[in-house]
Amino acid sequence: MTFQFQAAVLRQSGMPRPYQESKPLQLEEITAQPPGESEVLVKVMAASLCRSDLSVVNGVRAWPMPIVPGHEASGVVEEVGSSVKSVKAGDHVVLVYQPQCGVCPDCVSGDAHLCGPGLMANRSGGLLAGGTRLYQGEVNIHHHMGLSAFAEYAVVSEHSVVPMPKDIPLDVGALFGCAVMCGAGTVLNTGAVRPGDTVAIVGVGGVGSSAILGAKLAGASEIFVADKDPRKLDFAKTIGATHVALEDDTPAVEKILELSGGGTDYAFETAGTIGAFETAYSSVKRGGTVVSLGLVDPKTPFSLDVAGLVTSAKTIKGSYVGSCNPLVHIPRYMSLYQQGKFSVDQLISHHLPLAEINKALDQMADNDAVRQIIQPWA
Repeated sequence: MTFQFQAAVLRQSGMPRPYQESKPLQLEEITAQPPGESEVLVKVMAASLCRSDLSVVNGVRAWPMPIVPGHEASGVVEEVGSSVKSVKAGDHVVLVYQPQCGVCPDCVSGDAHLCGPGLMANRSGGLLAGGTRLYQGEVNIHHHMGLSAFAEYAVVSEHSVVPMPKDIPLDVGALFGCAVMCGAGTVLNTGAVRPGDTVAIVGVGGVGSSAILGAKLAGASEIFVADKDPRKLDFAKTIGATHVALEDDTPAVEKILELSGGGTDYAFETAGTIGAFETAYSSVKRGGTVVSLGLVDPKTPFSLDVAGLVTSAKTIKGSYVGSCNPLVHIPRYMSLYQQGKFSVDQLISHHLPLAEINKALDQMADNDAVRQIIQPWA
């Protein structure tokens, strides 16, 4: 049978700031179909706010409307479809925004983060099995990244959930669905940073902060962090940055090159801007590796000195979902958290009820938060 619940619905992107006044996200009652054969109904207990959610609201990235945003969350399983074996009612789960079908060439080869059917389902605003499960009257409401977590409940694919230990707080668990994999996962998997390597991280949002924790976990000997906001650099120092560089009248890259003695082994762009990528690219030494994981506006032009790339012998990589297989890496990272070796709870700066979602958007846009936890049942 269908059921109703409250969700934050976006009907038009690009509305003016402040969002607390324009209210692009409206709390509305929507209807959901019960989970299909291979799907799961989750009671959302914590949904953290990511800049990818902001890009949906401000229109930087186009999505079908209307839509319920939210792609980094945790919750409790309420009901499962007839063929679901991996979780049961009562289980605590992390919601994962990249479903993995398990049978496409990328999934079979071990690159579940590149699952083609999962990506196509996400781009359509639907679920892995096809279509949407949310609606109002005769109007379909689209799913954001197969999750739509800014709501009291979510109907998701079985392949979008990973079981988590019940002794880990659900607000902390939410971070593992995006920030941890994209930040720390990129450093550990895509970059494969080794003990003694030097690292530059450009951008100290939730993902950049997670990357700092990942670099520390990897045993990087020096971690250089750049940002335009001195408050973020102060925070970076508390979680593991050994050197910070403020982007001001003197470019941060000049400071990094001086402090590092000519450049780092690795540089990670985590801000989602061309300027941040250019800083990262110029911060690595000859033979170094640059990894980009921020989502730059697709319309942003970019030019590359190819001859300089050749003579510097640098490597440029893109990273999606931190090159993680969620079923493998989330339990591994959660174990490290439980052992006190990976303190991702430091990234949580605010807890807010679902009714204050537009306030949370403003705080993110103003750089007044790291990771904000939306609690639909608060």
